[in-house]
Amino acid sequence: MKQLKKKVSITLDADVIDEIRRFAEEDDRSFSQYINLVLKEYLEKYEPQKQ
Repeated sequence: MKQLKKKVSITLDADVIDEIRRFAEEDDRSFSQYINLVLKEYLEKYEPQKQ
C-alpha cells in the first residue's frame, strides 16, 4: 500500500530554492519530488547511526 503524502509549508532561502529547482529540472522531477528524494536519501544515510 502506497504511503499517503501530507502537505507542509516551509520557508527556504532564495538561493537554496534556486539550486533545488535547477537540480530538479536536471533530474526531470518536480520541485517537491526532488525535495522528497533528497530528504529520503539523507534519512537513509543517517538512520543507522541513530541506534
